[in-house]
Formats: sequence, C-alpha cells, structure tokens
Amino acid sequence: MSQPADLVINARWVIPVEPADVTLEHHAVAIRGGTIIDLLPQDLARTRYRADRTVSLPDHVLIPGLVNLHAHSPMALMRGIADDLPLMRWLQEAIWPAEGKYVSSAFVREGTLLAIAEMLRGGITTCNEMYFHPHAAAEAFDLLGMRAVIGLTTLEFPTPYASDADDYLRKGLAARDAWNGHPLIGFALAPHAPYTVADATFARIATLAAELDIPIHMHIHETAQEVADSLAQHGKRPLARLAALDLLGENFIGVHAVHLDDSDIELLQRHRCSVAHCPTSNMKLASGIAPVARLLAAEIRTGLGTDGAASNNRLDLFQEIRHASLLAKVSTFDATAVPAHTALRMATLNGAQALGLGDRIGSIVTGKAADLCAIALDTFETRPCFNPASHLVHVAGREHVSHVWVAGEIRVNKGDTVLQLNDTELLGFAALWQTRLSN
Repeated sequence: MSQPADLVINARWVIPVEPADVTLEHHAVAIRGGTIIDLLPQDLARTRYRADRTVSLPDHVLIPGLVNLHAHSPMALMRGIADDLPLMRWLQEAIWPAEGKYVSSAFVREGTLLAIAEMLRGGITTCNEMYFHPHAAAEAFDLLGMRAVIGLTTLEFPTPYASDADDYLRKGLAARDAWNGHPLIGFALAPHAPYTVADATFARIATLAAELDIPIHMHIHETAQEVADSLAQHGKRPLARLAALDLLGENFIGVHAVHLDDSDIELLQRHRCSVAHCPTSNMKLASGIAPVARLLAAEIRTGLGTDGAASNNRLDLFQEIRHASLLAKVSTFDATAVPAHTALRMATLNGAQALGLGDRIGSIVTGKAADLCAIALDTFETRPCFNPASHLVHVAGREHVSHVWVAGEIRVNKGDTVLQLNDTELLGFAALWQTRLSN
C-alpha cells in the first residue's frame, strides 16, 4: 500500500551532501509536513508514495538549500555606496557615518526584505545575520518565510540603535525573547569584532552564550592591521585574547579569519570553532586570502558567507562557492585543493553545523527539514554536463536556480520568487533609500 506525501520531487541528479562525494541519478525526495521522509530511486517512489503534488526536474540538480554563514542583510540598501576602499577607510569614512544618519528599524526591515528576495532567488535558504534592530530583521525573515539566525550585534560605542554595550545586549535579548520558539528564526550573540568590544563585555557574552546555548558570531583576524593593533594594545593576537576570555568553543563562528598563523589555527582546532569564509568581500576590500585549505586540513568546520552587499556587492553564494574553490587552488598552487563536493559542503552542511542546525538542515537526509534548491542545467551554456557537482561550482550560477523550498514550502518556482511582496514593492524600497542616502 502506498504512503501519503505532500510533495515528491523527481530530479535528474541529487547531491545529498551526506554521505560525502555522492551524486545520485534519477532519484526522488519525498516530503511530508515540511520534512524529508525519503530519498529513493524514482521508480520506487512512484509505487511507495501517493503525493498531493509532484515536481519533475528532468535536467536539474537538487541540492540542500544554501547556508549564508555571514551577512549584513540591510546593507543591501548600501550596495555600491563606497567601493574601492580598504576596510577601515570604508568603515570610518563611508559606512559608519551613513549608518549613524540613516539606520532605523524601517531601514533594517526594508533592506532585509530586499536582501531576502535576492538570497532566495539565488538558492539561499538560511542566513546568519548580523546588524542592528534584530526585531525588524526577524519581522522581514518571518514575512518572506526564510530561515535565519539573527545576531544580537554588540559594540562599545553608541549608534542610533543603542547607547553602549549593555544597551545593545538588553535590546537584543528582548528581541530574542519576543521571537523565541519561532520555527524558522533563531538568534546568536554577535559582538562586532575584537577592536570594537571590551574584555568585560566579552566576558558577559561568554556567560550568556553558555546560559542560552546559542552561537557567538563575530569578525576576527580580517586584516593584518587588526592583528598588529591587538598585539600592541593587549599583548596578544585577537584569537589568543578571546581564548583567555573563554569565548572560544564549538559555538564560536569566526568571520573572515584571513590572517592566521599556526597558533591561531591550533586554537580554532582545539576549541572546535567554526569559520565563515567570505572570499569575495575579502578580495574586494583587499583584506587577503584566508588559508582555507589549511583550515579544512585541520578539520576546522568552514562555511561560506557573502558578507554585506556593501562590500561584495552581491548576496550570491554561487559566486562564493566558485571563489572559495579557485582562491584555495591558486593560493596553494594545488589544483586539488577544495574540490567541488567540498565546496558544496562548505555552502550547505558546514554552515548548518556551525549554526548548531546540522541535525535539521544542510543535507538531504530523512528526518531533516525540506530546505532544498534546484538548479537547471538545460541551457547551452551548461551543456554538456559530465560532472554535476563540478558544474555547480564552475559553470552554473544563481541565474540557473529554478526552485527553492524552505521547510517544504515553495519560495522560488521556475525562477520566480513566491513571496508576500512583489518586485514593485521591493524596488520601491530600493529607490526610496537610494534617494535618502544620496542626499
């Protein structure tokens, strides 16, 4: 007797990520209640499941939804506002002044909505977010049905959002309490960086992270100057300082991690930390090339992030997958560094595990949420296809994403987003804020 399913997806290829280095042909994914209930050959699926809906993807690759391990979504409204500057000039001369003048809950909500539409259309189903006004960000992710972990940004200096570190934490924790239990929205503590947060605040964050069992998400070792300044001010490299403050652990996500020496890698390995690699932002700001091959060799969980659209300038994880693989190869003179399946794992399961969500998302496995992305390989620029995994890294782009599901709900259908807002409304937000930011 056949079993009921809400949805069965038949695909030419399925790359489940778990087990590793596997590509399945002519397989189907069965979904019920937003959860994957089976992955099996299509012939068997036709006899085993009685589906309310069936989607056929005859020239497509089905993969887990992509996990953007580091983003500043509202900065989609600042796309291109200050290009061709190094990090600290970019922050001090352009970004921080603009944020001081314009950032509000409306800015965050509308910028996040714009970013979500871009990310979903590019196959991203989960975003690890870091910005101000977390309640407004949560409203946006909730409205458009995207999975998110929202960082409670903390700084020592005042902004229009908060007056000091205690105020940032108080407001952030209130937002977490208000959204606690939401099926798609979680939270992380997000101290901005070692150079903007004091030891006493770090100590409090370490205590809160342990009490609440949530990740710590922060920029770390992004530039050589950051490391030099830490040595001059604290007598320690940034990661060593954080280790002394008991901040490092399995829940710690270090963003960028470009300038690492052997002692830094040993600390990340020993404490089982994760790294969010943002290759395009690191290139654009001339910060350097993260030693990804060494991180992976040390079994340090490394995912991929876009960073914000003001320093990328795309929220495009396919671009990050390609850049991560190519930069690893050219920086090590090793063409075997970060092969295709490894790059795909970085963009899916590694990011999910870093967020503490590896048992729920990141691979196509029975019992996990049906966060899925289909990529069409049916156009002349994607033919012929000898190796679908390699094609996803080196040939296809976000423009080839045809379908996206979050917890079994369709969010992109044949390339068009299925959202509570239409493109005209989203473009209106962009036009409004461009006018304000231009004044």
